[in-house]
Amino acid sequence: MTSNVTKAKDSCHCIIAKRMDLEKHQLGPEGDGLGSYAANAALKTGSAEVRPQAETHPNNFAMFLRKYRSWALSALISLGLVLLTWPAKLQTRAQGPVDSGRVFARSEPPRQSTGLTDVVQWDNYTLWLQGQRVFLHSGEFHTFRLPVPDLWLDIFQKMVGAGLNGVSIYIHWGLTNPAPDVLDFNDWRALQPIYDAAKQAGIFVVLRPGPYINAETTAGGIALWVTTLTSSELRTNASDFEAAWKPYIHGIIDATVPNQITNGGPVIAVQIDNEYSQEPIERAEYFAQLEATYVAGGVVVPLTYNDPGEGANFINGTGAVDIYGLDSYPQGFDCSNPSVWNPVTTNYHAYHEEVNPSEPFYMPEFQGGSFDPWGGPGYDACEVLTGPDFQDVFNKQNWAANVKLLSYYMLYGGTNWGGIAFPGVYTSYDYGASIRESRVLSPKFDELKRQGLFLRSTPEFRKTDWIGDSSTGIPGISATNPDVFITLLQNPDTGAGFYILRQADSTSTDSINFQLTVNTSIGQKTISGGFSEGITLNGRQSKVIVTDYSFGNFNKLLYSTASIFFAGVIGDQDVIFLYNDIDEGSEFAFGSITVDIAPNSLTGLNPLFTHQNSTAPLVLWADSQTVATFWAPVIPSTGDFGSFWQFGSNTTVLIGGPYLVRNATILTSGELAIRGDLNASVPLTLIIPDSVSSVSWNGEQVDITRVQNVPGLWTGQLTLKANASAINIPTLANWKFKDSLPEVQPTFDDSIWTTADHTKTNLPAPLFGDGRVLYGCDYGFCENTVLWRGHFRGSPSTTSVNLTINGGTAFAASVWINDHFIASTGSSSAEQTNALYTFPKGSVKVGQDNVITVIQDGSGNDEDAGERSPRGIPGFQLTGGTFTTWKVQGKLGGYTNYPDKTRGVLNEGGLFGERQGWHLPGFDTSSWTKRNFSQSLPSSPGIGFFVTTFDLDIPSDVDAMLSFVFDDIDQPYRALLFVNGWQFGKRVANLGPQTKFPVPQGILNYNGENTVAVALWVLESTTVTPSLQLVLDDVVDGGVGPIAVNNPRWSPRSPS
Repeated sequence: MTSNVTKAKDSCHCIIAKRMDLEKHQLGPEGDGLGSYAANAALKTGSAEVRPQAETHPNNFAMFLRKYRSWALSALISLGLVLLTWPAKLQTRAQGPVDSGRVFARSEPPRQSTGLTDVVQWDNYTLWLQGQRVFLHSGEFHTFRLPVPDLWLDIFQKMVGAGLNGVSIYIHWGLTNPAPDVLDFNDWRALQPIYDAAKQAGIFVVLRPGPYINAETTAGGIALWVTTLTSSELRTNASDFEAAWKPYIHGIIDATVPNQITNGGPVIAVQIDNEYSQEPIERAEYFAQLEATYVAGGVVVPLTYNDPGEGANFINGTGAVDIYGLDSYPQGFDCSNPSVWNPVTTNYHAYHEEVNPSEPFYMPEFQGGSFDPWGGPGYDACEVLTGPDFQDVFNKQNWAANVKLLSYYMLYGGTNWGGIAFPGVYTSYDYGASIRESRVLSPKFDELKRQGLFLRSTPEFRKTDWIGDSSTGIPGISATNPDVFITLLQNPDTGAGFYILRQADSTSTDSINFQLTVNTSIGQKTISGGFSEGITLNGRQSKVIVTDYSFGNFNKLLYSTASIFFAGVIGDQDVIFLYNDIDEGSEFAFGSITVDIAPNSLTGLNPLFTHQNSTAPLVLWADSQTVATFWAPVIPSTGDFGSFWQFGSNTTVLIGGPYLVRNATILTSGELAIRGDLNASVPLTLIIPDSVSSVSWNGEQVDITRVQNVPGLWTGQLTLKANASAINIPTLANWKFKDSLPEVQPTFDDSIWTTADHTKTNLPAPLFGDGRVLYGCDYGFCENTVLWRGHFRGSPSTTSVNLTINGGTAFAASVWINDHFIASTGSSSAEQTNALYTFPKGSVKVGQDNVITVIQDGSGNDEDAGERSPRGIPGFQLTGGTFTTWKVQGKLGGYTNYPDKTRGVLNEGGLFGERQGWHLPGFDTSSWTKRNFSQSLPSSPGIGFFVTTFDLDIPSDVDAMLSFVFDDIDQPYRALLFVNGWQFGKRVANLGPQTKFPVPQGILNYNGENTVAVALWVLESTTVTPSLQLVLDDVVDGGVGPIAVNNPRWSPRSPS
């Protein structure tokens, strides 16, 4: 080895750079050195040597030491690892735990509370829980969009694995209060399983029960019966609206009060309504009514609000909440050009200082993806629009605004099954989120975890003053390139500095380099980002440069251009884990030690120092991809909050390699019991305390080997057992068929249908007709498919009918006279259509009863001011005649008496097959016709049901993600997909974009028979060729545990 060594009294500067001719350096017996991670982030060790993979690693590396005191080069291993000895006498800060006030010593600002409890408080910086300051780092998850309670823990565990400590949850009024005086908090609508799973995972809950939630759901979550049975303006202090919501809110209160943090539960806040304005006064008084109801019912945690942008609503005055927040979606909701960005919002800090400086800065919703409209580009494009680069720049811009309560909408989107969606979105609510609809982790999850574990590891970041930015100027701070934008936050107690850097043009894709002058406790320092041209911002990138960063019990990082993934204590050892992109240089310093890492030098995991004193830290460095393969699970303690980081446990370990680590426990025997998921066989890397004597993975012992000279570092191997090819995914065959449109046949009797004879409505007034109101919800049929039959006596002059049909954006309708098809209608952009439907020659029966049949597929109610959506027939006029009777039929029983209480009020519609229960498991189709689904209907247009069954036998120790996939051909058909009775897909083949419909375990029976039914509606007189297959999207070893199936079978139904 060649080294260049010079001596000085007080400093050491270590440079890691490319060097040649190091082929002879080998690992000694029992792995006395370390190699780099390979491409799969595996730490290579061996008894003889480690050989590089030429395609992923530089040839060799060397370290140069200069200006050092008491240094010894311990070992130099090929593949990029350099292991240095920490000087025996070096201390980077005083021994013993840090006195948080020892540097700047400033008194704490006064705390505020609800006046009902001190367990939850807040000041102008952050929330306080149980006397501890906390950065609330949260994500949105709607349990009603994943109606399998046993899978909620899966989502919570993934969120906690990413370093989050909070979850924001909407509750849907319309699903839990389906009819007046009917509350249904059973099955997947129950709140207690939410709280239990959150507590088990160790994540706090901000509950958002509305009554209005928006959420791209029908009527914004308002119970649909309310839109027609109340007459006053919704979301005001009107007595009829108050009477409507109060039973629902009391149900929320009854389930939530015992689960508040004050009672050992996870609920720390409750939001009042959502996205509204404080004027006129009736709206403010509505908020005041809600707040009084919560307080009277025993809610003592803060009441919060989510403002739609910078509206300054409900901060002061009538209806003001305890903690105000705003939402932000800087990229909007058009994913068509995912590489085109809007710039960051630059006035958030100033806005907060202006409107509520005495409260912490709260963002209840920050863009975590985007919804996609009918005909849109699909959610993969939304993932790109809001991808890791967006998270890097825009999330950290929020940090730069001093936001300390931050929740991403969505973290997991889920599925708009049944009639959940509002007209603007289709079945999938994937949202391009960090956890995709199938529950697979996206590349965004890696960036979320890199940020989340930094925030979890950094108590000093919980309390920061905004010092200034490039627009205001920061005394003593400068960069050599004007294209970099700097914001400085500083902890007023410790002096820790956080320099948040981005490009001045946040949309720029150019790469810039610069040197940065910063303030430290030992004076100004100009840092250049390692053995390189300077600190690099590679296009859409942001960095947090820290100064005087305290970590563990004994140590401080003077500054670092490398990012911090983890900092803390493992066992008795201070540990800091730094990372950077492989093509960027890094520079960091501990007191008098400076380390430079050249671009394209080190890859994988690189422990950098061995120790000669008990207070020296373990310093780890890795590239950005490698670091994302590591997890830092909470090692739980006992008590109500034993699984909650900071509040029940500050004990953790580092685990590298697995696809997911769900939890880890150190047993009294010394065993580290890890549970998680694998998607490949991987080397296992552990940083663990000396108290650990053995390791198990999902209950099976794992052989591990200690790596010499690196305290706490062990390696092993995890072997994948799941084999996707071994999981049998059946072909969907043996279909049975039956026509589902008897309503257009001459013999059909609609005498038991509801007579549509209302002349008054609380919905918008009809446009034209004879005064009768033809809105489905006025007759108890508020969602999904509704059928109308208008009777008239025919005459030679009766030649056409003028109809305005309203179903919401992307609706469809077909119009028949007697058994003659006239036309279908619909719109991708308008909520209703108007047309003159001319009767085919010979279709009118002169002197007899004739029937106009309208089959209308509604797409939900609008949100905001459009909740009272006039779904139905707002206008009708018969040419040459008058209608004698109108009949209407929606789902069996309407919202007051629907039979399927398990799947709920929004699952079914009014198709004949739905009313008969043909979609349910156990319905006897033995007398039906055999017909392949690809053969479509025997004659078009029309509606028919196809039903088949299939068996699954998937091992219990795997998590398999399955989807149903339709053809991707533009064809004039719509199809409802029912899986074991649950409507889990609406395919609109002439509009799109969705063809793949994920269906989770719990809806699917992974160990038994499954029933799939498709209601196929062909809209035109043409041949269509649909197809449907079941596919395996992903499979991992592990999973969250047993998943219960709750799919009630068919039982006889009354005729309709």
